[in-house]
Amino acid sequence: MASGLVAAGTLAGATTAAAEETGQHQGGATAVLDGLKTFDRALLHTGGEGGKERTTQELPAGLFEMTVDGGGRLKTYCIDIHNPTQDQAKYLETPWIQTSLGANKNAGKIRWILQHSYPQVDDLAVLAEKAGTGPLTERTAAAGTQVAIWRYSDDAEVEAADKQAEKLADWLEDEAVNMAEPKASLALDPAAVSGRAGGRLGPVTVRTDAGQVSVAPPADAAASGITVTDKDGKPITEAVDGTGLYFDIPEDAADGSASLTVQATTSVPVGRAFAGVTRSQTQILAGSSESTVSATATATWAETGAVPALTAKKNCAKGGVDITAANKGDAPFTFELAGFQHTIEAGATRTVTIPVAEDQAYDFTITGPGGFRKNFKGVLDCATSGSTVTGDGVGTQSAKQPVPASTGTSSTGIEGDLAETGGSSATPLIAGIAIGLVVLGGGAVFLLRKKKPAGEGDDGGNAG
Repeated sequence: MASGLVAAGTLAGATTAAAEETGQHQGGATAVLDGLKTFDRALLHTGGEGGKERTTQELPAGLFEMTVDGGGRLKTYCIDIHNPTQDQAKYLETPWIQTSLGANKNAGKIRWILQHSYPQVDDLAVLAEKAGTGPLTERTAAAGTQVAIWRYSDDAEVEAADKQAEKLADWLEDEAVNMAEPKASLALDPAAVSGRAGGRLGPVTVRTDAGQVSVAPPADAAASGITVTDKDGKPITEAVDGTGLYFDIPEDAADGSASLTVQATTSVPVGRAFAGVTRSQTQILAGSSESTVSATATATWAETGAVPALTAKKNCAKGGVDITAANKGDAPFTFELAGFQHTIEAGATRTVTIPVAEDQAYDFTITGPGGFRKNFKGVLDCATSGSTVTGDGVGTQSAKQPVPASTGTSSTGIEGDLAETGGSSATPLIAGIAIGLVVLGGGAVFLLRKKKPAGEGDDGGNAG
């Protein structure tokens, strides 16, 4: 197996506690949900078509808060009304394409709403005058804004219980125009590179809206002699948007891998999506303090054989996870997926989509030469409806339920009524054809090994 890779994978219920998306986060902010803090009430109407009984459910609507790993606070709105939140859920800054926003033609209108309402417009008298609502409070402004967002994020028939909040929601809905997705606060592209020792591996390009980022070399850089440099070999400790970073690997370095980290303190751009590591209501950023953001890239090198560089991204359009393998070695390698074989020639790059059902947890571990090991975990959450638990309604708590002690209510919420939308921890194991394709036998997902003789199982490069 010197020039091959082995990947074992499992699929489990979406409530798996250890489902950290190791190696899959494209960078940016990582945060923990603290609960719904500034909110009022809304009314969600469902049914009434096709003979279904029309129902109305009262639910809270407003601003969540998150604590950023490393420092900072975020304020977010929900863009996933039909899924519950999980207490203290971990969230990752995520590109729109990897959430329900990717297929939503009105995603840009949601960003406009965020830019033109509370809390970005914190002078409520000015906001009320523009919208013609009458007096607004923080609670009603947050509720009206959330209601307008839900109409575009979930195509929901929802209204604010408060008259002024409802007028704000109507005004925001009517005035909204599409805006482009904001840039990531911090990312590295690509997140993995590979090659031979004795040269510079890269570039890994910095993408950020921060003025400057710090660059941390591999942890054992002093002992290994590995440095992070520019294209000319000059060591780099600081970078800006567009900077190309390289791993400078000594010629006598043993086969292995290393990583670098970039970090900055900046305000995360309004409109960035935040997806839960475990199944928890997808959020969109409404405001950010100065927060710590980071991104990591890895390099792998070997003397002979295949040399892998692996990355993974959720593919909501295809309903799965894209695993991209770049082979910078001098030998091809072949992998099997659901009975299909694919060969990546030396110097080539291929992407394979592993089918995963909506709301399904996944766990892929890939190992290779020189101690190479990469793990991809997470939950595929691409839809805003159709995945609720029978009996849970839309997955939101009734406003008559008490506030859980751990949510941390504030004076801007409704004391003693409700802390957060969602709250149900019941998550079904989603089964289907896609899972049948992925889970074969004891849970093996795919196998990468030495290439067979020509014509023996090679599909000519077409991913299944």
